[in-house]
Amino acid sequence: MRKIFSKWIDRYFSDEEALLLFLLLAGAMVVIWMLGQPLAPVIASVILAFLMQGAVDWLQRRGVGHLVSVIAVFLVFVGFVAALLLFVLPIVWQQLVNLFAEAPRMVTEVQAQLLVLPQRYPDLVSETQVKDLFAAAATELSRLGQWVLTFSLNSITGIVTLLIYVVLVPILVFFFLKDGRSLVSGWTAFLPEKRQMMTRVWHEMDEQIANYVRGKAIEILIVGAVSYVTFIFFGINYAALLAIMVGLSVVIPYIGATVATLPVMLIALFQWGWSSDFMYVMIAYGVIQALDGNVLVPLLFSEAVNLHPVSIIVAVLVFGSFWGFWGVFFAIPLATLVKAIVSAWPRAAEEGVATSD
Repeated sequence: MRKIFSKWIDRYFSDEEALLLFLLLAGAMVVIWMLGQPLAPVIASVILAFLMQGAVDWLQRRGVGHLVSVIAVFLVFVGFVAALLLFVLPIVWQQLVNLFAEAPRMVTEVQAQLLVLPQRYPDLVSETQVKDLFAAAATELSRLGQWVLTFSLNSITGIVTLLIYVVLVPILVFFFLKDGRSLVSGWTAFLPEKRQMMTRVWHEMDEQIANYVRGKAIEILIVGAVSYVTFIFFGINYAALLAIMVGLSVVIPYIGATVATLPVMLIALFQWGWSSDFMYVMIAYGVIQALDGNVLVPLLFSEAVNLHPVSIIVAVLVFGSFWGFWGVFFAIPLATLVKAIVSAWPRAAEEGVATSD
């Protein structure tokens, strides 16, 4: 066993560059795992700066100076955040409060509808089963209401945290945009001069991750905005809340659209019942999902992610359990990064062994 383990170590870790890459990745994982919460503003700022770097590069390619490009993109970012905080979030919060207030009536209506089932299908469903189901649902709603109350009581802490993010994140974003390349050069100066493997992996992933992350952010904005306009046109209740839910659903491949369909269908059903208005809303929602999957996604993602659907779902579950929303958002780029490293690792290790022999 010791000989087998030693042979495996020689094969995969004899190359010092491969060993260094492994240590860097392990160190980054540990730092994010241990210090993820206090470093959250920095991590969020790096991600936002990465999203906006493409716009800065686009302006520079058209002859605009670096500092002017950074200031222009940063002002657009600040305007977008201000609009989000002043206009969108208050509407969403009010609609969320209204939805919680109306939830008991919705539950009562659903219970009245389901209590008809034992009369029609006594062999399949009993009245006791329906009542037990709704007793469990009432318990969960009570817990959710307690959580909302607790969240409201702790709102002072939340406001302080929000103020820290509102002030600190834009400052960090500006400096990452302005001095990002020099910061990266400063960090890479500590790496050894021989880093062909890391350079190969970086070049392979840089364009693909950039296309994916920026494309996904644009997809969220477009799908959310189109959904909001559509819901407002049909007059469905909680249009802003549902639109944000539909927009964020594109983050989770294959699963998000299915999950987002249920609240849209239930809200429309409670509002109009089995009517033509309900059918029109669901048809419009289906058209939005079809256009997103068949038109928008192919246009935004010029570099196809060559991953099996099972690998994508596993990556979403694994990275989402580690880092929550950002883990889900970056699941596909991280899975692609892992695949690139795995495919490059044996070749680099074998070359190192052959050279040493």
